[in-house]
Amino acid sequence: MLLQTTTIKRGASSLKKSKLAAIGTSALLVTAFLAGCSSNNNVNTASPSGTASGSASTSSTSASDKPTSGEQVKLTFWRNSGNDAENSAYDQLVKAFNANNPDIKVEMSPIPYSDYDAKLRTSIAANNPPDIMAIDAPNMASYAQSGALQSLTNYFKVDGNLDDIPAGTIGAYTYKDNIYMAPLTESSIALFYNKKMFEAAGIPLPSKNPDEPMTWDQVREAAIKLTDAKKGIYGIDPAQGFGNAGAAAYFKYPIIWQFGGEIMDKDGMTSKGYLDMPETKKAVQFFADLYNKDKVSSLEYPPDPFPTGKLAMTVDGSWSLSFLAEKFPNFKLGEDWDVAPLPKETKQAVANGSWSLAISSQSKNADAAWKFVNYVTGAEGSKLYSSVTKDIPVRYSVAKQFPELNEYPKNVFVIQNQKYGRSRPITPIFPQMSDAVNKMLEDVTIGKRNVDTAIADAIKKIDKAYADMPK
Repeated sequence: MLLQTTTIKRGASSLKKSKLAAIGTSALLVTAFLAGCSSNNNVNTASPSGTASGSASTSSTSASDKPTSGEQVKLTFWRNSGNDAENSAYDQLVKAFNANNPDIKVEMSPIPYSDYDAKLRTSIAANNPPDIMAIDAPNMASYAQSGALQSLTNYFKVDGNLDDIPAGTIGAYTYKDNIYMAPLTESSIALFYNKKMFEAAGIPLPSKNPDEPMTWDQVREAAIKLTDAKKGIYGIDPAQGFGNAGAAAYFKYPIIWQFGGEIMDKDGMTSKGYLDMPETKKAVQFFADLYNKDKVSSLEYPPDPFPTGKLAMTVDGSWSLSFLAEKFPNFKLGEDWDVAPLPKETKQAVANGSWSLAISSQSKNADAAWKFVNYVTGAEGSKLYSSVTKDIPVRYSVAKQFPELNEYPKNVFVIQNQKYGRSRPITPIFPQMSDAVNKMLEDVTIGKRNVDTAIADAIKKIDKAYADMPK
């Protein structure tokens, strides 16, 4: 019987579950947005009338933002409410900016994550959006396509210090040659492995060098040696199981890229010629074989299989470093387990893109809004934010200021993002596309469906979604 959806049971903590959900769930909530807004092919651009330095201590504003009456410019800022550290960091950033810019007042509204996208879409449809908004990277194209976002390209050229941001990162926030969002932080994923299990099996330990990953064939060979089905021990969880489509994109698409495959064309219009290319098919078959042929991966695991010795390798996120240290103090990094770069086949690749800041195309105070955005995502604001949240800053200059980010194991995540990061497909139909690809992977892996047939069906769904998109 073909299973339509399967969620792997792994007993993850609520913290890890919420992080994985945040990676993907928001994309699913945007599907109705395009249907409710007519497409606007006119790029909303602004010509900065002043230069915002990106510093909280700079208090000048452009003439277009300063009311003739001398009244204070008020900006509304919506964001999804995060954890305690994230909320504290934003509180400090808004307070610092407001204190040092008396002619601008940012009024921040943290909104529960589960309600955020629906409320934001509703405000845009009602022509009453906030001036500044947080949006998850995969959703950017749908908002930009609908005309909801202000292009930030000119602002970045004036004082956004683009050279301080990896090109692959800024590419995740670029649609039709225009930058629409300013990034603040990144997360990343890597290969976590049980060091003692490797040593007991006589398997050479993976390199800690971010530029020297294991190949997927080497991972497979190691996983076969490490799997002991009678004891319920499996060699590898290659992509955090099967959950929502957005999370699947974050974990599974890199495998396709690492084999030299692709998901969609660069314009985000079709998967024909990309999802069906030989390299993509090879990656999908390899992934499915880990479960069905090699039997080194399982569709169901006991709670916390990696730190409890039931899983030899797992692809997991940078956020899990603190989780493992806190919840499993006797499972020690460097002694019991270690971190290695994501495996490769023909190339290295990791997904990038996170929650970032955008400016509404309807804002009457775009210059002032950019001043705040540039402060928060610039060097000064980014350093404050990452010092509180411990997240990985996007900017090269800021990452260099945190010693732990330049040392093992966190340097693995940082360097991977900087050198090998690439965006998930930038397309206004991201939810529909990711659903179709996730369904294809489930059909091939869980339902054991033919790769060619499953991919052909996925392409039809994706192409139909683009054709049906409001023009």
